Amino acid sequence: MINEMFKDMTGKGSVIREFFTYANKKAAEIGAENIFNFSIGNPSVPVPQEFTDAMVDLLQNSDPVKLHGYSPSLGFDSTRKAVADSLNKRFGMNYTADEIFMTSAAAGAIAHALRCVVKDGDEVITFAPYFPEYVPYVEGTGAKLTIVPADIDTFQINFAELEKALNPNVQAILINSPNNPSGIVYSTETIEKLAKLLYAKQEEFGHDIYLITDEPYREIVFDGTDSPFISSFYDNSICCYSFSKSLSLPGERIGYMAVNPACKDAKLIVLMAGQISRFTGHNCPPSLVQLAIEKVLDMTSDLSIYNKNKDILYKELTRIGYHVVEPGGTFYMFPRSLTPDANEFCWKAAKELNLIIVPGDSFNCPGHFRISYCVPTEQVEKAIPLFEKLYNMYK
Repeated sequence: MINEMFKDMTGKGSVIREFFTYANKKAAEIGAENIFNFSIGNPSVPVPQEFTDAMVDLLQNSDPVKLHGYSPSLGFDSTRKAVADSLNKRFGMNYTADEIFMTSAAAGAIAHALRCVVKDGDEVITFAPYFPEYVPYVEGTGAKLTIVPADIDTFQINFAELEKALNPNVQAILINSPNNPSGIVYSTETIEKLAKLLYAKQEEFGHDIYLITDEPYREIVFDGTDSPFISSFYDNSICCYSFSKSLSLPGERIGYMAVNPACKDAKLIVLMAGQISRFTGHNCPPSLVQLAIEKVLDMTSDLSIYNKNKDILYKELTRIGYHVVEPGGTFYMFPRSLTPDANEFCWKAAKELNLIIVPGDSFNCPGHFRISYCVPTEQVEKAIPLFEKLYNMYK
């Protein structure tokens, strides 16, 4: 017999991918220049030349047997040390290589972090709006995912609802800042309040509560935005990072899990992640990419286009009349839809205007839609009249 759980999942595909596929099919019919595709978060700026140079240098000057061989299960010691040194220099931490586990981007980091600290029957809390893949990440451990409703006026943490949700069965909190899909960055005030609450609940419940932070957009933060390094506020924290967005490397699937050195059993958790890989078939990311990453850890692609696109969209959409909470980072915006049925709203935009946006329901925040503006600025500018036409269809 085939596995019924995974069989059932085949009928529950990603809504984001559904709109993305529609956009590609329509582009093949009428030309890509006539489709305004804001559906998917694929970086639109090139990787830094330094990364390409590092790859070329490694390929030309390294022993190919070593270069293309297996790396250790936790990742290369040199890469893990380089990541630790970078985090310490940037954020005043004291990581060592022993607290770093190299992964297949943030997805691999989150999947391992969850398996390290929760088990069948436990509970994990996250906050709407959230990345839809959190559901299989958590359910794959046998734990239950509990969703705290969004504060749609600010998209900061809804603490009143969080306190209602916290109970002795909760073993981990999973947060995403800067946030996909809202673009909001949790402020220092928010993180301090969260840390204080979790310390109190650890004491009350008599067990550790882990804070797992999903941070692939950490480097995409706009001018004037308060963007704290979350792990510096809470000891039992596990940072899950990806270079996909900061270096425009989503296809290389490279990231890391960094366990706060102050976390109980920090080094053991990393060793456990290596054992978890034996069950998941993760077996560490490619050797070549790990070694190249060492050379560019503190670099980013030219991320300024995302700030520029955000400024244009926020100014124009609010002028038109949309309700938008201004993003502090990422390359996403999450306006309210003009009808409670965001799915109907987004399909109308797609089929009548060739404007591809994604409904907020799959992010557990109905009545909103996501704009992924990691596209050329020219496309943003040309789309403004379409957003205005869409608005006028409902007003």
